[in-house]
This record gives sequence, structure tokens and C-alpha cells, in this order.
Amino acid sequence: MIPDGLDEMAPGPDLAVSLSAIRVGELSGFDRVVVLGACQRMASHYQAQVYEAMASISDLMNAMDDDAELATDAAAAEIRSALCLTRRAADFELGFAVELVGRVPRVWEALMVGLIDLRRARTLVSGTCHLPVETAREVIDKIIVRASRLTTGQIAAVLRRLCVEADPHEATAKYRAAHDERRVIMEPTVEGTANLLGLDLPPDRVDAILGRIGLLARGLKTGGETRTMDQLRADIFLDLLEGTQTQAGIRRGVVDLHVDLATLAGLAETPGELAGYGPVIADIARQVAERQHGSEWRWTLTDPVTGLPLDNGTTRRRPMAGQRRQVQTTNPTCVFPGCRMPATACDLDHRIPWSDGGPTRIDNLVPLCRHDHRIRHQTGWKHQPLPAGDHHWTSPLGHQYTTSGQPP
Repeated sequence: MIPDGLDEMAPGPDLAVSLSAIRVGELSGFDRVVVLGACQRMASHYQAQVYEAMASISDLMNAMDDDAELATDAAAAEIRSALCLTRRAADFELGFAVELVGRVPRVWEALMVGLIDLRRARTLVSGTCHLPVETAREVIDKIIVRASRLTTGQIAAVLRRLCVEADPHEATAKYRAAHDERRVIMEPTVEGTANLLGLDLPPDRVDAILGRIGLLARGLKTGGETRTMDQLRADIFLDLLEGTQTQAGIRRGVVDLHVDLATLAGLAETPGELAGYGPVIADIARQVAERQHGSEWRWTLTDPVTGLPLDNGTTRRRPMAGQRRQVQTTNPTCVFPGCRMPATACDLDHRIPWSDGGPTRIDNLVPLCRHDHRIRHQTGWKHQPLPAGDHHWTSPLGHQYTTSGQPP
């Protein structure tokens, strides 16, 4: 048995004592998950104290020496010796500690109370390090409360959007400067293979290219094909660059762009959203839109208060199935906890299975990626939609999670 209230106990001496008396192997499946969460809160608490101590050593060295660079080196040397780190690791950890404790203290506070873990803290710090201090703190204030419910990938995507919104003109300038440095490099590996990397490329074109490669790969994945999807995508990538890929009958990849009308008209600089990639600056969203000649355009009318869709349609005379379009409009991504797979690449799952009499209606359909679709049906996860567009999940061990709806 575990102590009552362990799942809500704040990290500190009381929680540490409680955890020290628990033998996790003797617990029920439900209680093992509770202990997992409690251990993570304690780990976050201790990690916050570690970085607080590092930052305090830096403060002390700076107070003892007027040479800031020498004081930093002295602090790193103390940390390196005490923790048996390499010089590079000590420099990195000290730099992170100073940023965490001094530059964005709300992130450190969230780590200290176990609201977030170290992975999320690193994502929040690195995602705002390019901003002025006051702007970085304003961005953190907008995300920190919900950060505990988001994966690091989701946090990074939200941060990119918030950073663009904080200063659209600076974001555009930084994008153009990085784009000017675009290049292709080759890296040999220790296994004897090679990595071919395109750096600082326009995200809309990369997204479209990946979509097309995926489309070609799925077309080749027939009954007699022994290569995995990853192998197929890699081989197609090489074939296309060498000019040996058969092009006949292959349509272009689909670009899934979410952008408001004011931005398209040049009246606003609100970031757009490329499904599967994340936020893009307004200028890129407009460029993507301008290139979609002859493509299907879907429009969605949303409630200005809640953001929930009220109506939608398509410019094509022969649109995709209306039900699929409505479900994808309401839920732009897979609705399983932590998944960001675009709905356009997902299965439509019957919440009440068709075999059990579940109807093929919008209120019984949600997008689930192929992996999470299989997990839901084969391992016993239960799903229930909530009125505001959120989704309530119950795991096989009895734990409950809510994934936030993401209206367009």
C-alpha cells in the first residue's frame, strides 16, 4: 500500500521519507504509476537544487573577482572537480544553471516544485534563449502553467509560435538570415555509412518533400516488399536526387497549412502552422498559400471566443468525405496523449467500435495515428470526448489523462 495522498504530495522531506519506505514491486499496477510520478517530482526537486547550487557558486566567484570571464571559468572548475565532469560538460551545465535560475526563474520554480521535469526545463530555457530577458519571461509566463501537460515536442512548438508572436519582425529577420546560410553537408559515420544533411532549409518545402517521399513509400509497400518504411523512404530519397525514381502517375505531396485570413491578406503577422512541422512565420505561410494553385482549399469558420469550429467547407467541387474533413478540422492532430501526428496522416477511429454497433458519425470518430490506434484497441485504453473539444483517456492501469483540444 502507498500513503494516502501520495499522488498530490509536494516534493520535499515528507515525500522523500514516504518513498523510501515503499517497495514498488509489491504494489498494484495503478499504485506503481502513482509512485513513478512521485519519484519524478522528487527528482525534479533535487535537480532544481543542484542547479541552484551551481548558480550560487557562479555568484560567489563573480563577487570575488571583477573579471567576469575568469570568475565563470573558476566556477566551472569547481563544479567540474566536485562532480567529476569534463570541462565542456561543466561549462554547459553551469551555463544552463545561470540561465535557469537567473534569467527565467519561473522555470526554475516550476522544476523545484515538481511541476515540470528537467527535459521540459531544458526545452523552455533553450526555446527562449535568443529573446531579450523581459520578452523571454513574458513568453514563459504564457506557457509555464500548462507545461506539465505538454511533451517537450509540444512545448517546443508552442514556444516557437509565442516567440514569433512576441516580435514578428525580428522572427522574420532571423529566418531570412538563417535561410541565407542554407547548405548541404555530408557526414561519414563510424559504421561506414554516410549522412546527407540539408541545413537551414525552408520548412514548407521540406514538409512537402517529406510528404511526397512518404506517399511514394506507401505506394511501394505492397505484399511482396520486404523493406521497412524507413528503408523505403531512404531509398526513394536517394533515387529522387539521382534522377532514377519513376515519376509517372505520382501526385505531389500534400501541404497542410493552418493560417488566418488576415495574415494571408497581409493585414497581420500571425504565425501559420504547418501540420507535422509546427509554427512558421507569416511570410512563409503566405508563400506556401501562393504556391497552392489547383490544390484543395479547406476553410473553417471559428467561434471568436472559444476558437471551436462552427462551419467548414472546401473550394473543390469534389471534396474529400465531409465526415473526414469535419473530424480533421476539429482535431488537427492525433488525440492520444502526447502525440502530434497530423490528422491528415491518421486513421479515423470509431470510439465505439464498428463491430460493437458504433455508428460512423462525426461524434464517434477521432483521428489516431496508426501506432496509437493499435495501442488503444490492443491494450485496453478507453477514450471519451469532452464537451469543450478535449479528450479524456483512461489507461489499462486505471490512470486518467486529458488531452487538450487544438481548434484551428
